[in-house]
Amino acid sequence: MSREFDLRSAVNAVSDVVANRPPPLREFDQIYMKVADMVIQAHFISDRFKDKDVVFIGDGDAIGLSVMHLTKQGTFNEGPRSITVLDFDERIVNSINRFAEKYDFADSMKAQLYNVIEPLPNGLQGEFDAFYSNPPWGQSNGGESVMIFLERGIEATAKKSEGAIVIADDQTLPWTQEVLLACQKHASSYGYIVSEMLPELHLYHLDDNPNLRSCTCVFRSVEFEKSVPVSKPLDMTRIENFYGRNNPLKVKYVRENETLNYGKAYDNSYHYEKLGEEYE
Repeated sequence: MSREFDLRSAVNAVSDVVANRPPPLREFDQIYMKVADMVIQAHFISDRFKDKDVVFIGDGDAIGLSVMHLTKQGTFNEGPRSITVLDFDERIVNSINRFAEKYDFADSMKAQLYNVIEPLPNGLQGEFDAFYSNPPWGQSNGGESVMIFLERGIEATAKKSEGAIVIADDQTLPWTQEVLLACQKHASSYGYIVSEMLPELHLYHLDDNPNLRSCTCVFRSVEFEKSVPVSKPLDMTRIENFYGRNNPLKVKYVRENETLNYGKAYDNSYHYEKLGEEYE
């Protein structure tokens, strides 16, 4: 691992990222990681994928932005060469690009609109050294949603590559272990082995199960002679229960409504109660 870092600077930097992050949409399984765990995760990914071109298949948590922000401001000693985020939520895409522009690292970090039902955008297949994803955890579909994001990450990387998937991990909940096993088996069918695992590590802002944790499972390709899989449209038989029971993948993109108040409270989330005449 890289050298120790200043915790105060790291937390403050990640707080900048969190303030920039749009509110989560629970119906799409956007459940955000807590700040302390974001710092730990960003440090791990920064070190694990140092000097690599990394693609994030979705990034509601804003781990990619945290990694690059902490690296560029010097809190982390090393990090990826570049990060590209592919996400179906235009709010997330625009917030990343605005932040990267504001902090002057748009040359090494960008985001673009993409949904995993589609083939990878032109020019991105096999172009990256590593992938990262924290997908819908697949409780109601046997991990199918996790496998879809895993496949897109593999399609986006070169034959000799690595990837990190964040998956629910709680030994008291059998479904989490079943999904984790299924994901590992699926990765092995593409020539990837588990090279590292950080078990039961992260906590989330999840009202109905605040103690549910996730792990980071790191994969490494070992079958270098295998060709990079061709990216094709998703088989629509795989979209059932994508975001949970009876919640299939039906939305192509979440579009952002234009506002002049980026980074400020939403106009429709508050109103003023004015002082009475006795104060005039």
